[in-house]
Amino acid sequence: MPQDISFLLLPGFSALGFMSAIEPLRVANRFRENLYRWHILSVDGAPVAASNGISLNAEAAFADADDVQTVFVVAGFEPLACYSRALGDWLKRLDRANVTLGGIDTGAFILAEAGLLRPTDSVTLHWEALSAFRERYPSVEASGDLFEIGEGRITCAGGTASIDMMLDLIALSHGAALASAISEQFVLSRIRQRSDHQRMEIAARYGVHNPRLIQVIGVMEQNMEEPLAPADLAQAIGVTRRQLERLFCSLLKDTPTHFYLQLRLDRARELLRQTDMSITAICVACGFESPSHFSRTYRARFGMSPRRDRSPGSSGAGAQQL
Repeated sequence: MPQDISFLLLPGFSALGFMSAIEPLRVANRFRENLYRWHILSVDGAPVAASNGISLNAEAAFADADDVQTVFVVAGFEPLACYSRALGDWLKRLDRANVTLGGIDTGAFILAEAGLLRPTDSVTLHWEALSAFRERYPSVEASGDLFEIGEGRITCAGGTASIDMMLDLIALSHGAALASAISEQFVLSRIRQRSDHQRMEIAARYGVHNPRLIQVIGVMEQNMEEPLAPADLAQAIGVTRRQLERLFCSLLKDTPTHFYLQLRLDRARELLRQTDMSITAICVACGFESPSHFSRTYRARFGMSPRRDRSPGSSGAGAQQL
C-alpha cells in the first residue's frame, strides 16, 4: 500500500517549500510504482493561495480528512493568523491517534501553539522566524538545521530544504540508492544532511575569509541581548582592540561598534515584524540601553520609527519566504 502524506496548506504558504516536498514523492513513484500518495487540505476545503499568489485546489477541509497517516502543516507569512481552536483540537486528535505531525517553513508555530511540541522535541523552521519562535516558545528546542526528524514529529525550514528532508525520509523507508537516484533527477550535486546550516556561512554572507574576523562576527551574533564591549570582543578572539579595529576597517570598511549595532538593529527588526513583543521588550532583547536610544538608532538605520515599521495586524509570527 502507498504511504499517505497530507499537506495542510495555510493561506500565504510557501509554494517553494510545498513543491519541494511533493516533487521527491512524485519521482519516487516514477522509479517504484505507488510508493507514495499525497493529499492537499485547506482550512475550509476551498482553494488556498500561496505567498506568491498562485492558488491551489484542496481535496477537503482539514476537519473532513479521513485516515490521516502523516500531516505536514505548510505555512508562510503570519502563520498564527490562521490558527484556531478547531485546528488545534484536530491536531491534538491526530496526535492521540499516533499520527506523525510535521511543519514546513513556519508550520512549527502551529504545532507549538497547539501544545504539541514537547521539551524533548527538537524542531526547526525558516531561519528568519527562529528568533520570534524562541521568544514565544522558550521551552521548545528550536535549531537552525535544515530539518529535524524525531519521534512523531518532522519539521523543515522550507524552501529547497524540503527536498533534502523528503530524500532523507525516502532513504529511511526505501534505501539510500533510491534517494540518490531521485536527487540526480533534480540535478543536485549532493543530498544535504539535516544538520547542514540554513544560512550561508559568515564568510559567504560578508565576503570575508579572515578566520579571526569570521570568529568575532559569530561572537557578535551570539551576544545580542548583552552586547560585548570592543575590548571583550578582541579578547574573545585573541587580538588587541586596535588589531580588531584594523580588521574591520581593512576588510569591511566599518568599525566593530557600528557593525555590531547594525546586527542588533537587524535582529530588532525581525522581532518587531515577526512577534507581538512590546517595543520595550525588543529594546531589551537586542541590548539597547533605553527605548529612546533604540528608537533614534532604528530611525537612523531604517528611515522610520519602530512603531511605524511594525506591520499592522501582525500576528507575531511572520517570515520572509523563499
